[in-house]
Amino acid sequence: MDQQTKKKGNMDVQDYFEKLRDIRDTSMATTAEDGTPRVRIIDTMLVENEKLYFLTARGKDFYHELMRTGFVAVTGLNQDWETVRLWGKVKNIGKDRLDEIFGKNPSMNGVYPGDSRDILEVFCLYEGEGEYFCLAEHPIVRHSFAFGKSSYHRKGFVITEECIQCGTCAEVCPQGAVKEGCPYEITQENCLHCGRCFEQCPASAIIHRTGMEEA
Repeated sequence: MDQQTKKKGNMDVQDYFEKLRDIRDTSMATTAEDGTPRVRIIDTMLVENEKLYFLTARGKDFYHELMRTGFVAVTGLNQDWETVRLWGKVKNIGKDRLDEIFGKNPSMNGVYPGDSRDILEVFCLYEGEGEYFCLAEHPIVRHSFAFGKSSYHRKGFVITEECIQCGTCAEVCPQGAVKEGCPYEITQENCLHCGRCFEQCPASAIIHRTGMEEA
């Protein structure tokens, strides 16, 4: 299967994880003890069976934030304008897979040579939700998914039965993601989630799903 075909909807969850591995230098976000956000560039070391593995040292704030909250958010952008985002639960697996990670990421030997690697511990992102977003296509392509035992919480905008079929939403959509109908319908995989249709609908027939409604 070629890359262009996969962009059109045939990628599975593992494909999205592999894209993060290819990007490698990803941004990972946590929450500090005072509730403010923190983000770092962290290497994606391994991906396997819809799980993502990375490591950090026990002395770092990142380590303590992961241990305290048990959550992380990850995102990366490649040169083809494809973004993959993951957010969910992490667990510390200690030294498990540490030697394998160093074997597959030899540059780590220069950062933590010899026995100094004993300060490192491995974390696994094993359950959560994600999104693939491609700006290189027109209209844009968005795919959302869940992994592990998590369920996907639908987000974005939906046109309800209150629609008066005036066509305003279709006219103002920058990606042409609204189809005529009764009611009109938003093609979710092409929607920017910008909210322009929501703001300009004269009948207030569009609702904004935040994902919290189904949590």
